[in-house]
Amino acid sequence: MAKFGEGDKRWIVEDRADGANVHNWHWAEIDCLPWSQKRLRDLLENISIFEGEGDLWMQTTTIESITGEAYVNIRKGKIIPGYEIAIRLSWKGEARDSSTGNPLASVTGSLELPYVADENADEEPELKISVKDALSPAGQRMREAFLAKGKCIIQTKVSEYVKEIALGGPAKNKLEGKATVKKIVGTGPAPVVVEETCSNAPQPKPPAACKPKVKEGFKTITLSEKFYCRASDLYEILLDENRWKGFTQSEAKISKEVGGSFSFFDGAVTGVNVQLQENRLIMQKWRFTSWVDGHYSNVFLTLEEPSTGVTVVKLTQTEVPEEDRYGNATVVENTEKGWRDLIFHKIRTGFGFAL
Repeated sequence: MAKFGEGDKRWIVEDRADGANVHNWHWAEIDCLPWSQKRLRDLLENISIFEGEGDLWMQTTTIESITGEAYVNIRKGKIIPGYEIAIRLSWKGEARDSSTGNPLASVTGSLELPYVADENADEEPELKISVKDALSPAGQRMREAFLAKGKCIIQTKVSEYVKEIALGGPAKNKLEGKATVKKIVGTGPAPVVVEETCSNAPQPKPPAACKPKVKEGFKTITLSEKFYCRASDLYEILLDENRWKGFTQSEAKISKEVGGSFSFFDGAVTGVNVQLQENRLIMQKWRFTSWVDGHYSNVFLTLEEPSTGVTVVKLTQTEVPEEDRYGNATVVENTEKGWRDLIFHKIRTGFGFAL
């Protein structure tokens, strides 16, 4: 065995005079935070979330901040990414008249991804959305609409960044050095020596097609109905159990208080009031008794009065199960039909709010 300091020099990696890190053998660390900040701006700024889809328009605007650390370590040609960053991003949106496209309300807010890190690279990063005018019906509706669609768009863009930094990020070019290989071509007394190059960089696999992740087994219902009446009239009707009894011809019990319970259609539908804004918004936990025990959907009813005597009711109902406890697969269809035919249509004809 060789004495310490007298090992076979063929096994010792010595510093080269030209400073080259041949085949990325030596440990190298690249600061990737500036690159990360620029790349995430390219990916996340001015993204269309809703465009030409019903009565909503929404897009991201500018990155407010990207903080934390991001780096890539390279050892023996192997990439070891490390990052832990927080992202804050602004957004803006408009609620528009579905027939004319004219804006009815403008809303702004911000998005926050508080923890994007290498340790959760295989998971969807947490996303928080805030609304500047959080109490407005338009703001509440946009927040829910964003969570239903925009969340996947943002997470998909962030996943592009995660894939790119896993391949080396700004250090990728360093890994794409060309190794020279000498190849003898032909035979005879004067063989020709040709130099060829080959890349020693790892070859990334093409990214798989992105498929938005949705909660399996649940759907979202969205409806918009116009009535010729004041918003205050509809708000009162929707929380008045006697009027419910009248237009549904069934028993109803409805609280007008936040936290109060309700039931209608002879107890087939039950729930709790989550938030009430007079003449503007009704938010409820809402379920059919035929659904699996303990599961509630989220109902958002916003009332907007674009002109005196004209009220637009917009319904968003999330977490509607595709099947009930008995395996019937018509829950979404029947729920949507119930809102349209047994509630909105009955209100319109029963109280003379016809178009």
